[in-house]
Amino acid sequence: MRHPNNKFIALCIFLSALLSCSTYKPSEPQVLFQADVTDSIPYRIPSLAIMQNGDLLALADYRICESDIGYGRVDIHGRISRNGGRSWGKEFVLIEGTGVSKAIDCGFGDPAIVADRESGEVLVMMVCGETVYWHETTTRQNPNRIAVLRSHDNGKTWSQWEEITESVYRLFDGSVHGCIQSCFVGSGKILQSRQIKVGTHYRIYAALCARPNGNRVIYSDDFGRTWQALGGMDALPVVNGDEPKCEELPDGRVIISSRTWGGRYFNIYEYTDIASGAGSWGEAAVSGTEENSCTAIENACNGEILIVPATRIKDCKEVYLALQSIPLGPKRANVGIYFKELPEDSSSITSESFATGWQNPYQVSESTSAYSTMVLLGNGNIAIYYEENENRNCNGGYDLVYKEITLETLTSGYYKSL
Repeated sequence: MRHPNNKFIALCIFLSALLSCSTYKPSEPQVLFQADVTDSIPYRIPSLAIMQNGDLLALADYRICESDIGYGRVDIHGRISRNGGRSWGKEFVLIEGTGVSKAIDCGFGDPAIVADRESGEVLVMMVCGETVYWHETTTRQNPNRIAVLRSHDNGKTWSQWEEITESVYRLFDGSVHGCIQSCFVGSGKILQSRQIKVGTHYRIYAALCARPNGNRVIYSDDFGRTWQALGGMDALPVVNGDEPKCEELPDGRVIISSRTWGGRYFNIYEYTDIASGAGSWGEAAVSGTEENSCTAIENACNGEILIVPATRIKDCKEVYLALQSIPLGPKRANVGIYFKELPEDSSSITSESFATGWQNPYQVSESTSAYSTMVLLGNGNIAIYYEENENRNCNGGYDLVYKEITLETLTSGYYKSL
């Protein structure tokens, strides 16, 4: 990047002042799914994507069995915004479970979503069936099953669901660590590369919560029709990791962010050959109770990692920011967003350096709050979709809330969108 001269800085300051008077002001938080009646069916698990035509698609578990997927019938419900999140269409049923015990279609839950940037294709990955991830009876022979749904018209219509369990599990059957006994894709958002296109689509990455031995990452160059293990079948990105997400650094390397008690694990994948996917993971680093870390007091929870371009206001320099959403705590409460500026030479970033240097977080919620996901909107603002206001009369359900935040607000005036 070129260093701006004084005239350019003055112009940036003038334009910033002008735009601050006329730009769209985000609306108040909007509750997209709500279960506020005693003994009503709980909602959980936010998943959000911006589709190729600019529409937003928000999904959530509708837990008829009143518990996690694996304990009975769970459906997935959705809502679509056709005006950038300012208002939302009616709630609809994306897919229904049958509730039939031991059936593969007993329930569908924990959605993870990606929308292709070049077409109207949308992919949803989810857990299906009636097996519980952490139960000892859930094994390679009786696995936590994986299903997919597709849309080819920006979410207007959807395919029949398809089970892809074996195409994922068999990637690791020959591993020196033994086969995976149970796994699922970390719910929320699946990553699509902004730089790497080898097959028919830009590469996508799905991070797995897996046992034993923690996280794995799979990738696809044909939008999820076939999958490969990133780093090979023996790679263990985060040995002790729980629910994970992936993001892409500005230089094309892949970073995994994984839930742990008190904060996050981070690790980075370095390519040696992009076309074949060859490369290796570094050593995972923890970001938690240390100074300038992503601290989650008395909790471990699903969150979102997001890297966005920004302008540093004091000198109008273009930079990249890393954002990490997480319940600040104590316990599952006060969801917030940590941020940090990335170095100009992103190739210098290591797992250890990424785990430190985070700034004081912006607090999104002032209530009980848990899972969250984020996307970068077309106007440069950040959309966060999160669980808030746990309803203990509703078997642990939450309101699922959508909120739009300017970068200037999120960073206390240090940065703004490009």
